[in-house]
Amino acid sequence: MTNKVVSFFTFGLFLIVAGAISKLFDYSQSNLLMAIGLVFELLAALLFAWQKVNNK
Repeated sequence: MTNKVVSFFTFGLFLIVAGAISKLFDYSQSNLLMAIGLVFELLAALLFAWQKVNNK
């Protein structure tokens, strides 16, 4: 995996965890944080798959 994929993956995990913690404190934007985290996770998965397809 490249640095970019790992970076997107870890930032996505951070946003999901931050959203879950903020949900405990009734922060109104917690769903948005988790949704953006899921988008970053999806982007990391797509980049990983794209690299696997292009390496053949």
